[in-house]
Amino acid sequence: MTDSLSLRARLFGPVSQFLLQPVLAAPAEQLRPKLERIAGLITRIPRGVTIEPITLAGRPAEKLTPKDRAGTQVIYYLHGGAYLGGSPRTHRGMLAHIAKAAAATVVAIDYRLAPEHPYPAALDDAVAGWQALLAQGLRPADLVIGGDSAGGNLALVTAIALRDRGLPQPSGLVLLSPWTDLSSSGSSMGTRAERDRLLTVRGIDRAARQFAGGLPLTDPRLSPLFAKLNGLPKTLIQVGDDEVLLDDSLRLAEAAGKAGVDVTLEHRLGLWHVWQVMAGWMPEADQSIAAIGAFVRGLQR
Repeated sequence: MTDSLSLRARLFGPVSQFLLQPVLAAPAEQLRPKLERIAGLITRIPRGVTIEPITLAGRPAEKLTPKDRAGTQVIYYLHGGAYLGGSPRTHRGMLAHIAKAAAATVVAIDYRLAPEHPYPAALDDAVAGWQALLAQGLRPADLVIGGDSAGGNLALVTAIALRDRGLPQPSGLVLLSPWTDLSSSGSSMGTRAERDRLLTVRGIDRAARQFAGGLPLTDPRLSPLFAKLNGLPKTLIQVGDDEVLLDDSLRLAEAAGKAGVDVTLEHRLGLWHVWQVMAGWMPEADQSIAAIGAFVRGLQR
């Protein structure tokens, strides 16, 4: 399965595991600063992208604008980090590559984190940020919501909340290894446990319970895999075969398709959780970023 991977992927997989797996299993107060430091080491920011600190709906945020921006598209991005850590800064490198590939501005909001701010704080911030973008005069047709891991969960529950509240929907969703089932009922929690380079079932369960705020982990407000998915916009899902969250994506793609959603699933063999952060270093990451850019550009109308 890994024989077809590039030499760099075969190198960076173990390196990512060594650097990140212990950090991602740490308590939030340790996770956050360590993740910031490691992100600065392993991510590469491409030339030709301006990064600007902004405020969105009262929250810190970053705006990444490529020199060769085309049109008026904006990707509203919600970072991963198990709802316990992460920030626009930890994802800056990957988002700069996405901005270039899509020829679109990326706006990443620093939403509130658990355990200090359990559900629904992150969703409230994400929806408020969406409304703030609309208030700036941006058209919903020009907006895409993206996210990875817990941010993929948040992107999906935000789209569902917009639908249910009668608010304008984005033109598309980009979900990278989304965490769609906080109850961990997928079979890949067992079949990929030894192969996952970054996540552990125990760590996932701990994060889910800290974020849930007392709600059952199967509640569709937490686990959008169990929500009604009809009426959602065109969706791109990317997931690696070597991750415990594999079934979160496979089952989501199946359920969304049955609900009438135009969904594209890119299932990459031999790759790990959110490998796209290695953009600029690893050809598999660059290929996936290019696919995201093509998907976003294809939404223009």
